[in-house]
Parts: sequence; structure tokens; C-alpha cells
Amino acid sequence: MHEPHAQTTSPNWADRAAAVRFDGRSLIEGQRQASAHGETFAKCSPVHGRLLGPVARGSAHDIDVAVRSARAAFEDKRWSGQPPAARKAVMQRWADLILANREELALIETLDMGKPISHSLSVDVPAAARAIAWYAEAVDKIYGEVAPTGPNDLALITREPMGVIGAIVPWNYPMIMASWKLGPALASGNSVVLKPSEKSPYTALRLAELALEAGLPEGVLNVVPGFGHEAGEALALHPDVDAIGFTGSTRVGRRMLAYSAQSNLKRVYNELGGKSAFLVFSDANDIERAARTAVGSVFFNQGESCNAPTRVLVQQDVLAEVLAVMGDEAKSWPAADPLNSSTRLGAVVDEAQLNSVLGYVDQGLAEGAQLLCGGHRALSETGGHYVQPTIFSGVHNGMAIAREEIFGPVISVIPFADEAEAIAIANDSPYGLQASVWSGQLDRAHRVARALRAGTVHVNQYDEDDITVPFGGVKQSGNGRDKSLHAFDKYTELKTTWLRIQS
Repeated sequence: MHEPHAQTTSPNWADRAAAVRFDGRSLIEGQRQASAHGETFAKCSPVHGRLLGPVARGSAHDIDVAVRSARAAFEDKRWSGQPPAARKAVMQRWADLILANREELALIETLDMGKPISHSLSVDVPAAARAIAWYAEAVDKIYGEVAPTGPNDLALITREPMGVIGAIVPWNYPMIMASWKLGPALASGNSVVLKPSEKSPYTALRLAELALEAGLPEGVLNVVPGFGHEAGEALALHPDVDAIGFTGSTRVGRRMLAYSAQSNLKRVYNELGGKSAFLVFSDANDIERAARTAVGSVFFNQGESCNAPTRVLVQQDVLAEVLAVMGDEAKSWPAADPLNSSTRLGAVVDEAQLNSVLGYVDQGLAEGAQLLCGGHRALSETGGHYVQPTIFSGVHNGMAIAREEIFGPVISVIPFADEAEAIAIANDSPYGLQASVWSGQLDRAHRVARALRAGTVHVNQYDEDDITVPFGGVKQSGNGRDKSLHAFDKYTELKTTWLRIQS
């Protein structure tokens, strides 16, 4: 995700925040409704710790009602039976409504999960709208095939919607992650049951309301908030769900595969964790830019990004220079109020995540890493959940902070001697989501990029991003791809229709 340009105006977001009213009820069959048993859970804002409101605690019963609603909508073809051009028109109106409600959605996103309002406004909302609009535009441009069979045969290969898709999305990019799944799934003609994270449920519910306003038929998109071990598990186990699109931790991704085996062998597409390596060679054309890019790429979104390059591998010759620049750059990322338009580093999502991040800091120190900066809680007097931007030096790849996903603003700097060692360290990870290579030698850039086991390798930059490019990883970073035309592979089935032509 890219950091936005500074805004020319600065609305008083704190005043606007005080006026927001949050509706945490499920949206099923086009209607907002309480959970079946009337149970709720409290959702507090990481910005200041204050209550945003009660959220419906979805149960297996609520999931079953939502799935049955989605199945009925699919079978009676109120959406799946519409021609692609008609689905396209609805989804384009939906994208327009997302942009028209940009400030409301951005404010909800910031209050819900703690990211800076400038990022919510300039990155998350436009990215969600673009995903919906792009898949709308793509849907009537996906053609079938004719197989090269014999002269008396005609074999047609067509794509069909799968049926009911269960989408389970995380709390770090609630709108963007939802749109990456809803765009291709709905454009293909499927019905969807969306389970947002209990830590950031509100924008998913509002997006679904806007979809209805745009003309999406009732029952085609249902949203059930709740806990992963309750609503999420029920959705993944449901025998009438045809596929699960999941983004989250590797630990839960393993459960998704088990749930598939325990139920109906539904397709499972996991986009999981990462511990991406950022390789800086001494022949890089701009060492300073490399160091500042590494810092910004990790501290963006409070480090709560699965693709954040949290392992910065630096050749020994330039290690001192890189550390000096990184330490200086970290000063420009102080933890601050997300409702201030100038803030770059907001609040981590909740107290549990705060404690987890600080626990990793303690573990890094215990294992012998040196703290270059940060390492402590910030702004505790606000009632919110803030962590200082943190950089460790003297890290080796066997330390927990170098191997485990911290999901906070923490960087581990690891030295290397030569190209072979850099590749070995970078690939010595259970994850394989993204990587970056900084070198002024074209041959080296290509050679190292080919050697790295990652879904995306950036060269002399990091996190360039567009909906036209697939996103996903290898190894324990998951399978399948979000974004691009390849995402249609996840939500459609191939059908062969074979005709015998009489001569």
C-alpha cells in the first residue's frame, strides 16, 4: 500500500468522529438484524479506547441463515442469471457510491482499526472502489475456449460461478481485503457470505448497504460479524458453501484446510502471513532511498501488513550507513492521533495486539538483539493502543523476531556478507509472500529475484501496487491469488461441453 500525498485541507475529524453512529447488526437478506440469540460483543476504538457500540455476535445459526439466503439467491438466478453487462452496471454504481461516501467510510475505518485518517481516505477507500469497478469492467471480457479436438467434435470450455462463497477477511485492511474478494466473486455471478474480523467489522457492513443501494439483489451479499472460532468456523464448516476465500494468519489458514476436509471438501484459498526480506546490496544506486523505503514500508499501517518487509538484509559494507538513515527516518514516524491529518503512524488494533508486539520486543532483547530505536508503548494517557516505531540491529535469522510475524511497527536488520548468503537468509523462512532487491547491477537484480522464493519480488522499490497484478505467496504464505484476472480462477468452475457432430 502506498502512503498518500499530504492533504491540502484538514477537516476536524475529531468533531466528525463524535457524531458517527455505529450499527453492528448483521446484514442478511437485505435487512439489518440482531444475532439469533441477541448476543453482542463490545467494540472499542484503538484510537482512544472508547466504546464504538455493540456488534452482533454471529453464531452457527446466523451463518446458516445467511448461507441459506445466499443459496436461494444463487439458485433462483436473481444475480447469477443476469447477463454480465447487467452485473457490471450494478457494480459500477456500487464503486461510485463507495467514492461518494468516501469520508464516512474513511472515518469508520480509522475509528475501527486505528490507521491514520489520511491513509484511510487516500488509500483504503479509493483502492476498494477501484477493485469493485475493475472487476465490474472485466466481467464481460472473460471469454470461453474451444478445444482443438477432432473434426467431428466440438468441445466448449466455459466458466461458471461456483455458487456460495464464504469470504473471511482480516482487520488490517478491512475494506481493501473485502473488495479483493467481493469484486471477482460477485462479478462472476456468485452469492457471498462475508465474515469480517471482530476487530474491525463496521466498514464491511456499510459496504454491503451501499451494494444494496446500487441495485445488488437482496440475499446475494450477506455480512455476519462475529468471532473466528464461532461465526468463522461455522462458515468454513458449512456443507452448502462451495469455496472459502480467507485472508489471515497461517495458524488459522491451517484450520481452514481442516474444516474443508471435515465438511464438503470445499475449495479453500488462503492468503496468509509473511516475513518479507528486503535485500540492500552495497552496489545499490541510492542507499539512502533504500533505507528510507524500508522504514516506510514497514511502519505504514502500523506494521500491520502481511507483506511488510520486516527483515531488512544489509550488506556489511553499507550496514552503518543504512542503520544511520533508518534511525533518522524513524523519527518522522512518531505514533500519533490517527484523527490528525498529518499522522503517519496510528494505533495498533487492540490491547491484545499491543501486548503481542511488546512481547516480541522483549523477546528480541532477551535473544541479544540491539534496540536502535523505539521498543515501548506510546501515548498510554490517551487510552489508545500505540507502539513506538522500533528498529533492531544485530539480528540473526534464528531469532524469533526474524522468523515470526510480529504484525507491528518492528524492523529486524540482518547483516550479510555476499549474494549467496543474502539469498540463503532470505529464503530461510517458512513464509514467501514478497521480497525486495536493491542493486545497481541489472544482472544481480535478475539473478537474485529469480532465486528468491516469493510471490512478488520488487526491484529497487517496494510495494508498488495495482489491482491488475496478482497478490499472494508461496510456502506458508498461502495459495491462490487475490487481484488481477487470476482471481477469477478462485471463484469460477471450468465446464466442458462436448458435442458430437454427425458427418
